[in-house]
This record gives sequence, C-alpha cells and structure tokens, in this order.
Amino acid sequence: MSDLILELPINSVSFGQVSMNILRELHRRDISCSVYPIGDIDASAYRITPEFKTWLENAINTRLRNVNRNTPTFRLWHFNGSDMLRTEKQYLYTFYECDSPTQEELNILNLQTKTFMASSYNLDVFEMFGVEPNKMAKLHVGLDPDFYVDPKTPKSSAINFGLIGKWEKRKNTSLIINTWAKKYGNNPKYMLHLLVYNPFLSPEQNNALLAQALEGKSYSNINILPRLRTNEEVNKLLNFIDIDLSGMSSAEGWGLPAFQATALGKWSCVVNAHAHREWANEDNSILVQPNGKQPVYDGVFFHQGMPFNQGNTYTFDIEDFIRAMDMAVLRAKTVNTKGLEIQTNFTYSRMVDTILSNMS
Repeated sequence: MSDLILELPINSVSFGQVSMNILRELHRRDISCSVYPIGDIDASAYRITPEFKTWLENAINTRLRNVNRNTPTFRLWHFNGSDMLRTEKQYLYTFYECDSPTQEELNILNLQTKTFMASSYNLDVFEMFGVEPNKMAKLHVGLDPDFYVDPKTPKSSAINFGLIGKWEKRKNTSLIINTWAKKYGNNPKYMLHLLVYNPFLSPEQNNALLAQALEGKSYSNINILPRLRTNEEVNKLLNFIDIDLSGMSSAEGWGLPAFQATALGKWSCVVNAHAHREWANEDNSILVQPNGKQPVYDGVFFHQGMPFNQGNTYTFDIEDFIRAMDMAVLRAKTVNTKGLEIQTNFTYSRMVDTILSNMS
C-alpha cells in the first residue's frame, strides 16, 4: 500500500508545473505514492533525472495494485470535477481567481477533508461565505528549480520588458500590450518580448487578439515569440528581460511568471491584490494599487450564471500602471536583491512539509 495517493495533471501548463514539482519533492524524500494523472501525460517541458522517471512510472503503473480506501488522496485540480472522492480522505489543492463562491463550489469544498488554497485572500473569501476555517489551509507555491539565475545570459543595452502567460481578459493581456505600445512603441531603447500564446485558442484567434491589442499597427521593438515548449527556454527569457509585466493581472491563484521573474532578481510591476500579496511587497516589486472591481466574465473562460468561477476581478488606473513602468525603467539594470530572497522563502520543500503536516 502506498503512503499517499496523488491525482494531478502532468503537463506544461500552470497546474502541471506545480504538480511536477510536488512529485519531484516527494521522490526526493522517497515517499511511496500512487499517482493518478489527470489528462494526458506530457513531461517534455522538464529536466527529469532517470531516477525520478523510474519512480514516477512505477507510481503510475502500480496505482491499481496499491490503491486503498484508507490511504489519503491529494488532488490538485479545479473545483469542477473534484466532487468524486477516490478514498475516504481527500485533500484538494485548487487555485481560485474570483470572489463569489457558488453553492456548487462550496458543496465540493465541504466534501473534502481539507482544501488547500494559495493565498489568505482565497481563505478570507470562502470564510465570508460560511466555510469553517478548519476546512481550509494556506499552501504557498515554491520556486521551481528549473528557474534559476544564469550568469551566461547575454547582455542588452535596451531595456527589455517581458509579458508571459495565457492570453486572457483577467490577465489584462491586451490592455498591457496596448498601453506599452503607446508609450514605448518603435523606440529602440525599449523592447517588449511577448510569450502570451493561449493553447486553448486557435492560432487564428491568438493572432486576432494580438492585432486588436496593437490596433492593427506594427512595432519594430515588440518581439512576438512562438510558444516555448521547455522550462529551459522560458528560463532563458526570464534571465534576459529586465522588467516583468505579467504581475499586472487582475486575478491570479498565484501568478507563476511574475513570481519567477522576481525571484530571479528582475523588477515586476504588480497589482497589489489577490494572491500577489503573498509574495510581492514594496521592497521586491513595484506595486500598483487596485481602484475597484469589475465582472470576470469574458465569454470564453468565464461565463455568467455558471456553477463555477463567478464574481469579480480587480481594476487599476492606467496612469498608475504607466508610472510603475517608469519606476521600473529606473531600476531595470540593477539586480532586485529583495526579489532574490524568494528563492529561499518559497520552496517546494516547505510546500510539501505543509501538505504532509495537514494530511497526517
């Protein structure tokens, strides 16, 4: 019988990134696991040792032989789909981006032995809607060891901005690009590197969104990158840029790109709200205060009246964002030493400690 059952996605998107690092840490501790992958397995983005590969394959291939109703289950997934319990005790870890839990979400949370969430903001939202505090626990994400400061990174005289993440309304992708282009467009002293492809949209839809954000114009200093398939490639980009803009998202369960860039000593413009407040502060980030909220619905990923993902996201003043970029430019070629402290303050070792202590 295994010590732990895990149900989680093994792929290159954000949930998969967190899952892979939890698995790596469990392997490092030589904890016996039965692994039930959610969806197709794709580990091509990661650096994987032969020992870990063998451990993971064994954990997957022997799961039906070792499954037991008394073994606790750790499930990393959305509320949607987490109503089915494999064993008597299930611990859900989910990333929540809204502010108005539905009755369906509340019921699914209450089915779990405990639900982990990444931020105090999430815990406070659900407590306001009647969830008992002992049904939840805060679980910070760690810094993926695939992302590290690379001293071999080429130098650039231009100030390099980066925007990384899925193209979504809640992430303000179009707004960020449009604002940057109007301020810095075609000025060779500045570059914007875009890694914003959304795999859930068609290439034609992605291209149309970009054209709309740029208002049909072309810019010599905007570098549109193809989808990068490995963490090694993304790490090279994070090391090259000076300023990260993905922290201007209005709603995040965590926000990996801004978190990772800041941990590598880059300067990030960050909306001072939701999960950002767990790791971003006035010492390691350039904070932009929110000025209100707006409905999250975009007609693509968030639909009003559905059983999941209802409510609002934060807004901010465009002029405050522009001032934050101005401040970032002044710091761009200096190392964010306080940001580097994220590497020791947020680790997957601590994360797994929290998981195991709550499941014991």
